[in-house]
Amino acid sequence: MKKAVITGVLLSLLLLMFTSCDINPQPKSETYYEYFGTVSSVICYREDTEAEFRRVADKVDTLLSEYHTLYDIYHEYSGINNIATVNRYAGIMPVEVDDRIIDLLLYAKEVYELTSGEVNVAMGSVLKLWHEAREGNGDGTHTLPTDEELIEASLHTDICSILIDEAAGTVFVTDRDASIDVGAIAKGYATERIAEALVADEEIEADGYALNIGGNIRLIGSKGGEEWRIGITNPDRTSDDPYVMRISVKNTSIVTSGDYERYFTVDGKNYHHIIDKDTLYPSKYFHSVTVVTEDSALADALSTALFSMHINDGYKLITSLDGVEAMWVNANGAPPTTTPGFPKIED
Repeated sequence: MKKAVITGVLLSLLLLMFTSCDINPQPKSETYYEYFGTVSSVICYREDTEAEFRRVADKVDTLLSEYHTLYDIYHEYSGINNIATVNRYAGIMPVEVDDRIIDLLLYAKEVYELTSGEVNVAMGSVLKLWHEAREGNGDGTHTLPTDEELIEASLHTDICSILIDEAAGTVFVTDRDASIDVGAIAKGYATERIAEALVADEEIEADGYALNIGGNIRLIGSKGGEEWRIGITNPDRTSDDPYVMRISVKNTSIVTSGDYERYFTVDGKNYHHIIDKDTLYPSKYFHSVTVVTEDSALADALSTALFSMHINDGYKLITSLDGVEAMWVNANGAPPTTTPGFPKIED
């Protein structure tokens, strides 16, 4: 699953991470992967030898492969029960799974409470309809789900239908028509677990590494003793400035949810992938939301939640949390809104 070339999307993400720096050494080594339906990278800003870097890169490769396989909702794999397997047995029987699936789903329930249900991994029945619409009809056209289909699917989104038995190591979706979709949290959760594994490994020095897991950026330590300077992509593709804001950070995560990359068009209108639980349609509040906090799992979940929350509610949530900052790029054309501690670089 390794990629030998840099795609356009990955290149833009690398530019986002490493431009606008006063001190901008070139990364010593790079490698690329294709997991979670996207392209990711691990980048080193240390004076490591090729062998040292390869040890880190191979570890990231192995862990990414494992998490991708476990959290895949579309495909099953021989000899392993993953989330797709759990969904296949919905309403039929509990499925014995790896502890990493149980840990993810327990975290998902915590996030559900934290975000007042805005992040709900039991939304699979609704999200499946939008996924099928995005995949298209095979001829370049797309068909929207009907209101009737969406309303019927929404009747099967109760997170309480996901029963987790930690002692038995099983997960059971009790509603036959419900399904788990971890798209809002899986990449961030896996990214944070991988960062933890790198830091805990006494045989490597992880400080100065950056993980970019499909745009979920996790910075480990500093960049050669300096803070990392990062440009956040401007969702307005007609602008002369590719970045809506530049920030200076270290040892943290940056995750952006936006309406400008994953979308399809019907009758001249774009439909993106972040679905509002109340309208069952793509959320219309913002063009993008960026969250900065050390924990990549939390950043991933919150960026999704904030995208479908009114600005006042989202602002209140973020300012109630320690060590979390956010920026909203408003859909109405107003200037971006940031929390007081958002680490922007002043011009």
